[in-house]
Amino acid sequence: MAKFTFDAETVGKVADLMEEKGLVEVEIEHGDYSIRLSRGVAASQLAVPAAPAPVAAAPAAAAPAAAPEAPAAGDMENHPGAVKSPMVGTAYLSPQPGAAAFANVGDKVQEGQTLLIIEAMKVMNQIPAPKSGTVKAILVEDGEPVEFGQALVVIE
Repeated sequence: MAKFTFDAETVGKVADLMEEKGLVEVEIEHGDYSIRLSRGVAASQLAVPAAPAPVAAAPAAAAPAAAPEAPAAGDMENHPGAVKSPMVGTAYLSPQPGAAAFANVGDKVQEGQTLLIIEAMKVMNQIPAPKSGTVKAILVEDGEPVEFGQALVVIE
């Protein structure tokens, strides 16, 4: 079998074709090689219903001056309010370095409000809130690589 390679020009042509045809994702396979390209998809379009987490007894009320504490990421990965990454890329919590974050733990957000951005193939993709609510946890760090389906933020 002849050697098969993907170069930047070929990938660019496929990306242009995706844009032209309005495709969200394309996967090309040739023998043992494959490449999958996907572009910005609203997180709400890819939300997969998760099994509801067991309900624990409500903790005692915290002092009003206490700042909200982010739960451990492992506890929130399968939370029904988890907003999952629609693509592989790098997560950024603010629009530019040094700017205020799009959202912080404890913030009230509206459906469609940008929670963070994911850079994929030099394109900045806004990740919107799929519903209105309160940001319970932010599960990624600024500049952290993220995988498809990875929980990014939890909204209750």
